[in-house]
Amino acid sequence: MIERYSRPEMGRIWTLENRFKKFLEIEIAVCYALAQKGIIPREAAEAIEQKASFSVERILEIEETTRHDVVAFTRCVAESLGEESRYFHYGLTSYDIVDTALSLLLKEAIGLIDEGLANLAETLKEQALKHQDTVMIGRTHGVHAEPITLGLKFALWWDELRRHRERLKRAEETISCGKISGAVGTYAHLDPWVEEAVCQRLGLKPAPISTQILQRDLHAEFLTVLALLASSLDKFAVEIRGLQKTEIRELEEPFYQGQKGSSAMPHKRNPVSSEQISGLSRIVRANAQVALENIPLWHERDISHSSAERVILPDSSILIDYMLYQMNRIIRNLHVYPRNMLANLEKTGGLVYSQSVLLALVEKGMSREKAYDLVQKYAMRSWEEQLPFRQLLENDREVISLLTPEEIKACFDTRKNLRFVSYIFRRLGLIQ
Repeated sequence: MIERYSRPEMGRIWTLENRFKKFLEIEIAVCYALAQKGIIPREAAEAIEQKASFSVERILEIEETTRHDVVAFTRCVAESLGEESRYFHYGLTSYDIVDTALSLLLKEAIGLIDEGLANLAETLKEQALKHQDTVMIGRTHGVHAEPITLGLKFALWWDELRRHRERLKRAEETISCGKISGAVGTYAHLDPWVEEAVCQRLGLKPAPISTQILQRDLHAEFLTVLALLASSLDKFAVEIRGLQKTEIRELEEPFYQGQKGSSAMPHKRNPVSSEQISGLSRIVRANAQVALENIPLWHERDISHSSAERVILPDSSILIDYMLYQMNRIIRNLHVYPRNMLANLEKTGGLVYSQSVLLALVEKGMSREKAYDLVQKYAMRSWEEQLPFRQLLENDREVISLLTPEEIKACFDTRKNLRFVSYIFRRLGLIQ
C-alpha cells in the first residue's frame, strides 16, 4: 500500500489563525513589558491577556473596510476588550507585529523541516550501511569510469544533508529576531527595553538595527537554504531517474500494487515521484530568486515584498516538507538490482580497469606517456571491435614483458579499487 503524505503540521503553521495567534502573543508581551515599567496598569495587561480574542472571519470582514490586515486585527481584538483596549497596540506600528510574528512562524517551519531532514538522513545512513559493499560502476559524463559501491553514493548524499542541517541551523539563528522599534526604527514612541523584554519572552533576539521592517536579507538567507536543499533533493532524484533507465536498471523507485505507469502501455514503471521532486525543486529555486529581489526596498520600507512573501514563504516551506517526505519514502523502499549492477560493470569487457593497467606499467619502469598511449590503443580497439580488453593486453609482447599473468589479473580485481570504502565510512562517522 502506498504511503500518503499526511502531515498537516506545516500547513497549519501558515494558516491565518496561527498568524493572528502570533500577533496576539506579541501584543500581550508588549502590554506586560509596558506594565513592568508602569506605563500602563498591570491590571490592564492581565485583563488583555485574559479577555483578548479574535476570529479570522471577523478580521476579514473588517478588512473589507479598512483594507489593512493589522488594523482589522486590532479592531477585532478591541471588540473583545473593555476600557483596557486603549492600551492594545500601544506605541506600535504594524510591522513591529507582522515581522516579529513572521520570525516565530519561520522558527516553527524550520523545526519541521529539520525533522524531515533528520528522517531522510537516517534512511540514507541505513541504506549506505546496507549497501556499503554493493558493487556498481561509477560514471563520469554518463560514461563508465571505475567501480564504486552503492553505499558510497548514499553516504555522499547523507553527508550533503548533514551540511544542509548546519545551514538550516544558521538560518534559524539569523531569522530568530524581532523588532519593536516603531515606524522607522528609531524607538520614537517605545523605549528599546520594550523590544528587549518582548523578544526575551518570545525566545527571539532584538534586531540590532531595523527600519520599519526587519531587513529582507534575513528571509532571503532562509529561502536560499531551502533552494540549496531542493537542489540536492533534485540531484538525488535525477540520479535515481538515470539509474532506472531500462538499459541500466540498477535502481528503481517503488512501484506499488495496482499502480499504473501509462494509460497506453501496461508495461511502464516510470520514476514519477522522482520526476515530481525535480519539478517542484524548480519552484523552490525560483522562490529564492524572489526573496533576493525583496531585499532592495524604497527608503525605510515599502510593501512590494509583502505580497510575494505571502506566497514564497508558505509555499517553499510546505514544498520542502513534502519533498523530504517523498524522498524519504523513495529511498527507504528503493528497488536495488545488484545483478544488473554487476552486468553493467562487466559490459565494457574490463575497460574500467585501464588506469590500473596504466599504473602497473609505470611501476615497472615504462614512462607514463608511453604507458598511457599503449593502454589507450587497446582500449580503443576493445571499444570498436568489442574484444575483451584484458585479452588484448595479454597478447601484447611489450605488456607481458613487464607484467606477469598474475599481475595483469590483479589489475582487474575490483577489490583493489574499493579497498578504502570502509575508511571513507569511518571518516564520515557512519561506522566505528
